[in-house]
Amino acid sequence: MVALVCLSAGRSTRLTTVTYILMYIQMNTASALLHLLADPSRRAIVESLRGSECTVGQIVARVGIQQSGVSRHLRILHEAGVVQMRADGQRRFYALRPEPFAQLEDWAAGYRAPWSDRLDRFADAPTAVQLERDHDDT
Repeated sequence: MVALVCLSAGRSTRLTTVTYILMYIQMNTASALLHLLADPSRRAIVESLRGSECTVGQIVARVGIQQSGVSRHLRILHEAGVVQMRADGQRRFYALRPEPFAQLEDWAAGYRAPWSDRLDRFADAPTAVQLERDHDDT
């Protein structure tokens, strides 16, 4: 198993991969999701899961990545809580979990309101200029 070393208070602590991922997710879910989706392969896998749940083989066919790569990225996405897995006999079905994306939407909403106001003012600017021109012409 892979272990990472964390320096805290002058001493080192071994962290397993799972512990590190859990700490990473707890730090900031929006940042963690953005970091996970920064990888083009993981983004392609997430895009392939948008419509419905899929098996690994279906994902491989959709994204054109080798099965081992898809499995590795699905493991990372599953451990991060982005996808869920449902077993049906020998087959494993993967689907997106809505919670991380809802949290990302909440985070983005904080930026949407100020930009929306600015864009509304920008859209109104030509009208104000035209009214001023019309008033000057009279």
